[in-house]
Amino acid sequence: MKIVVIGGTGLIGTKLVKILREGGHDVLAASPNTGVNTITREGLAEALDGADVVVDVANAPVWEDQAVLDFFETSGRNLLAAEAAAGVRHHVALSVVGTERLLDSGYFRGKMAQENLIVASNVPYTILRATQFFEFVSGIVQSAAVGEEIHLSPALIQPISSHDVAAALADVAVGNPLNGITEVAGPEALPLDELVRRFLKRTGDQRKVVPDVHARYFGVALNDQSLTPGKNPRIGSVRFEAWLDQSMAQPAS
Repeated sequence: MKIVVIGGTGLIGTKLVKILREGGHDVLAASPNTGVNTITREGLAEALDGADVVVDVANAPVWEDQAVLDFFETSGRNLLAAEAAAGVRHHVALSVVGTERLLDSGYFRGKMAQENLIVASNVPYTILRATQFFEFVSGIVQSAAVGEEIHLSPALIQPISSHDVAAALADVAVGNPLNGITEVAGPEALPLDELVRRFLKRTGDQRKVVPDVHARYFGVALNDQSLTPGKNPRIGSVRFEAWLDQSMAQPAS
């Protein structure tokens, strides 16, 4: 099976390409770095020639609201049109759990636009929504810093390792299209402020985490359903503490 991974040289894409190749599939890691650009369409038709499945894990390069929307809409339209022309049988896209509940954020409006394009296309599809990656906790800390304090909502979050996301995507890619949405989440739901408190303690950061029900998450007010999956998600195997231990050990290895 020929599988093209759009965004194949990024955090998720690199892991996904490795898993799929180990499974015996013909996998192309497609990104601007490898000569495939979904915005300009450079190399896109050639990359998709003979492809059975396309997995889109590309992310917007900037976070400004309009730029994010433009990226996901332009990339989505170009990619889906090229897939239709190439006869691709399954389009798989990585999205975010709670996207429709987080539309106060320009980023999530962009992801919603991407999902809508996929649903409206004639290409059979599966959208895999994942909860927030463990790897992004440091970015949450940075966004919530107020001097020497970190102000965060105590709303629940159920974060996941990037490896578990890649494994879920690999299974979806070699399966039949759902023509719908499925979810994957980490093994533990916990308050967002507690997640960051654990992260800071393990990394030796002395800043204080302040729980604040009014604190916004990248511009969005949260409740316990905002960042957690619905019924019957796939559950990853890697727990946050295990991921932290592995991450902290890496520089010394």
